[in-house]
Amino acid sequence: MKLVDELRAEHVLIEQVVGSLRSYSAARLAGEGDPADGAAFLRFFRLYSGAFHHGREEEDLLPALVKHAEIRANSGPVISILLQHREMEKVLERMVPLLEGEPGTPVTVGTVGTVGTAGAVGAVAGSRELLDLATTYARSLWLHIDAENTVLLPESEERLRHSGVPDLSGRGATVEELAARAEGERLVSAYPPKFDPGAVRGEGCAVCPSHGVTCEGVEREWWTDWEWEAFGRASE
Repeated sequence: MKLVDELRAEHVLIEQVVGSLRSYSAARLAGEGDPADGAAFLRFFRLYSGAFHHGREEEDLLPALVKHAEIRANSGPVISILLQHREMEKVLERMVPLLEGEPGTPVTVGTVGTVGTAGAVGAVAGSRELLDLATTYARSLWLHIDAENTVLLPESEERLRHSGVPDLSGRGATVEELAARAEGERLVSAYPPKFDPGAVRGEGCAVCPSHGVTCEGVEREWWTDWEWEAFGRASE
């Protein structure tokens, strides 16, 4: 299925670039890296990962599931994906002032003379905040991608085809979105992603942060009457 295949392929670059964001944030904390690249990361996540990739999930894939595959619009996988997108957007927006210029703003300290200037301390504090936010953002996005790759996309493909939708396409990328993608590829080369020992990765509903909260898993949310009937016959 064209759209599903494309979304999977886009995930590969997105998870690399968010790992690169962590590497960049660590470099800024060490006083290294190009401050101008912060804006490039923002363009990638706002335009390519957000407007294009998440946009096609929200505007093409999820509506098709509701229309053709008997998936509810206000609960289960649909609402869970939308809520996860919104939560990650909030974290990204908190990084905006830290990525658009020099991380950090001057802070007030007790005895400036013992630690240097207040501005320098503020810059370090801002860089530390950027690294913390980038780590939170990366871990959330990795979990989100794992859940989509192992549940949302394969389940969507199977159920849409079973519902008489053999293929599904989405809109193409704009010039600006393609430029943001190219910037992402450059950033991965400039700031190679590093292993994050605190990241949780995995397959299936268990890795999805919405499981048991807004979504009850594959059987309860995805299965149709014919699957429950087949399951009942198989268990007899």
